[in-house]
Parts: sequence; C-alpha cells; structure tokens
Amino acid sequence: MNEAKPIRTVLVANRGEIARRLITACRTLGMRAYAVASEPDYEADWHRDAHDVIPLKGATAAETYLDAELIVKAALSVSADALHPGYGFLSENADFAEMCARAGIVFVGPSPAAMRAMGSKIEAIRIARETGVPTVPGVSGAGADDSTLELAASEIGYPVLIKASAGGGGRGMRLVREESAFAEGLEAARAEAASAFGDPTVLLEKYFESARHVEVQVLADGHGNVVHLFERECSIQRRYQKIIEESPAPGIDPSLRVQMTAAAVALARQVGYESAGTVEFLVDDNGGFYFLEMNTRLQVEHPVTEAVTGLDLAAWQLRIAAGEELDFRQSDVTLRGHAIECRVYAEDPSNGFMPSVGQIAEYRAPRGPGVRCDDGVAKGSTITPHYDAMIAKVVAAGADRNAAIERALLALSDMVVLGVTTNIPYLSAILGHNAFRDGRTDTRFLERHLSGWRLEDELDESTWIAAAALEAFGLGRTQENGDGRDADGSGDRTSPWTQPALSGWRVGG
Repeated sequence: MNEAKPIRTVLVANRGEIARRLITACRTLGMRAYAVASEPDYEADWHRDAHDVIPLKGATAAETYLDAELIVKAALSVSADALHPGYGFLSENADFAEMCARAGIVFVGPSPAAMRAMGSKIEAIRIARETGVPTVPGVSGAGADDSTLELAASEIGYPVLIKASAGGGGRGMRLVREESAFAEGLEAARAEAASAFGDPTVLLEKYFESARHVEVQVLADGHGNVVHLFERECSIQRRYQKIIEESPAPGIDPSLRVQMTAAAVALARQVGYESAGTVEFLVDDNGGFYFLEMNTRLQVEHPVTEAVTGLDLAAWQLRIAAGEELDFRQSDVTLRGHAIECRVYAEDPSNGFMPSVGQIAEYRAPRGPGVRCDDGVAKGSTITPHYDAMIAKVVAAGADRNAAIERALLALSDMVVLGVTTNIPYLSAILGHNAFRDGRTDTRFLERHLSGWRLEDELDESTWIAAAALEAFGLGRTQENGDGRDADGSGDRTSPWTQPALSGWRVGG
C-alpha cells in the first residue's frame, strides 16, 4: 500500500500537446508544473502555461528529451517532487523510473517491475497466458536462430507478423506473406528494433487478414483497486500508427465487452499495476479476442475515454502517484455517449504522407459544443524535422456515434492550419466513408478503402495565404450594409468573397 506523499511541484518531461495537457492537469490540482524545452522548442507555444521552462541544449530527441540524466538533473534543479513522462520518450523506460526514485523524485506511472514485466512483448505474452488471457498464436524469438524462426513461421502459417519485443509504435515490425520473403523481413525487423529500442529480439505472430484493434483502459491505485474504463476502437491505422480512435468500439456486444475488460483487469492485477495503463487486443471476425501488449503509460487517445466517462486520467495519474485511493468503484463508471479522436499531422497524404516542415502562417483550433482540441501550436509555431509531426488531436463527443462523427467532421472543417500541409482532408475522407459510418472498420481499412487517395482540386499555398490575410482583416465574411450591398461593396452575392457563397475559410471542407 502506498503512503500519501503530497506533490506540490511536477516536472513535465515531454513536449507538444501532451506536455500542455499535463501542465493543465497539474494546475487543476494546484500543483506547480515546470517544463523542459530543447533549442527548437525554446519559443514554442505549448509551455507558455508552465510555471517556468528549463532550457535543454541540443535539438534532437537523443540530445534532450531522451537524455535521462539531463532530465533528472532538470527535475532536481527545481526541487520537483514528481516527474510526469507523458508518452513516448522515457515514459516506458524502467531504468529511468528507477533513476528518478534514487533521486527522491516520484515517477508518475507504474513501478519499474510492472514496466519490465509488460514492456517486453515476449514476457507480457507469457504472463497473459499464465493469467488465462487469450493470446495470438505465435512464438518467441529470444535466443532462436534464423532457421528456427523460419520453421516456426511455417508451422504458424503465413502470413506472419515479425514484431520487436521491446517498444511499439509499429517500429521493428514486418508483415511477411510468403516463405521466400521471410529472411529479408526478419533481418529488417531486427535491424529496426535494434536501432529504435537497442534490442534486436523479435517474436512471431499469426497475422489476421481481417481483424480489429481494440484496447481497454485500466486505472489502478496503490491500495489494491483496479477498474477498467471500457474500450477504445483503434483499427484506423496507417503503417501500424493509429490516426482515428473512438469509444466505445462499434459492434462490441455486451458479452465480449465483459470478457475483454475482465481480462484487462486481471492482467493489471497479476503484475501489481498502478497508474493508468492500456491493454491491447485483436478481435477477429468471429468475436474472438487475443492479447497483443500492454502500454504502461498514458495513451495518445486517452481523451476519448475521458469524454465518455467524465474522468480526468492525467489528474488521476498524479493523484495515484501521490498515494491517493480511487474514490470510485467499477459500478460507478458508466458510458456516456460516444467520442471520436482524429490525429492531425503535418504531412501530405497526396504525396506519400511526406512530413511537412515549416512555420504555421495561420492557425485556428476548432470550437463548439462537444469539441475538444488538444494542441501544442499557435500561429507562428514551427514544425521541425526533429520530432513527431502531430499538431493536434481533435476530439468530438455526441449522444451517439453518428452525432460524434458529424461533430468531428464539422470540427475538422472549421480547423485552419496554413503554412504547412496537413492530413485534415484525409481524416475527413475517412469519417465520411460509408464503411466507416457503418462501423465496418478493421486494421486494413485504409488499404482497402483509401489506397491511392489524393485531394481533389487542391489549391496552391499562395491562395490559402491570401485567404488567411482576408480572414484576418475581416474581408472573408459578409456583413450586409444598410444600402443592401455586401461587405466587399459589390452587391454581388455570388462573389466568392461573400455570403452565402462562403461562410469562412475551411481547410478540408
């Protein structure tokens, strides 16, 4: 049982939208939040609400946000009681969590032991099987040579998925459809795993041609209480990276929901888990479910769970780290409506999703009932090649799934990001697709329905900049004068600069 330890000062060891989110959570609880910022982030918008910012010398993640000793030193410099790692970077590094403990700093997250148990996919699968949780047919590659793994792949049956045992995010992962391609796929997966995570160990899993990616959010304190906060659908993925998530998952019947959430809670209990965590499953066409992995941190998509449960996950992480007990039980958690999250990236879907770097010339976040936008940028912000290209997460909630979809589409159409290319039109195309509206989603949705997608009638950058200038000076919206003329003085209501022909500039609308 954890003893209560007041937390007054927190170092937020991350950047971008998640850093801003955590700074807000700290302030909500009356805690002082300090931020760290690399050289490209010195003038960034996301840390403006922090109590102060500690500059880190260097530009790359390895030089700054991934330097464990540097981050701990920064926390000590402001006498931080606790450190919140957010997600990515050092968030699932057990050695870093132990380093914090040795320095007398509370690591906001699970224990190093729980992180190690679930951080290795091979070990996590072993624990899941011991706990009675269904797992995907597969084998561990630990200590196995190439020929042994090739034989195992044949016994599993192609296609197979080669996955890095450490880390996640689709790195160190290769899909192999036939035996002749196995050796090349194995070599590539091992090399990428070693580069990304410092560990070339892989495992093999049966690949399901048509399956859904559904995850269960759990929350556990240090007093033996473990609850689930229902499930999220995360099947809309590009290169194994989620881009649209929703809660609850469409098509999950009550019986399957009970089984999956019970399995997630059992697994969390088995490893003595504390804090927020996510247990990920594959769901097949027949309603069978299989454990994939556990993410021992806050997920990017946590806002959809907050929207349908009314719980502040970031705040509860901090409260649990301070030794507090959950003040609710499983029976108190209910689903309220539906929520959808869209990840807005600075990338060009019409050009192979190439990253788009540069300065944001104009920015307007969507607003309105049921709309939330977690972002880390503003007008004048610079998108650099050093970090992930996600600009914001647009979350829309409604009474049901259709209402959430419509609100999400409206929010995306109201969002303005000029100066860099974004995937906003692509996200709108997904939400508007009949198969998505019908809930017919699986991990191959984009491959099946939007392969080769291109934005039609795309305007050049100078046109959008001109539009932004007109909007800024109030010339893009019509106000009728007393003599019946429109705001541009033309009296021509078919002019592209007047209402009702135009109701404001809308990217993707």
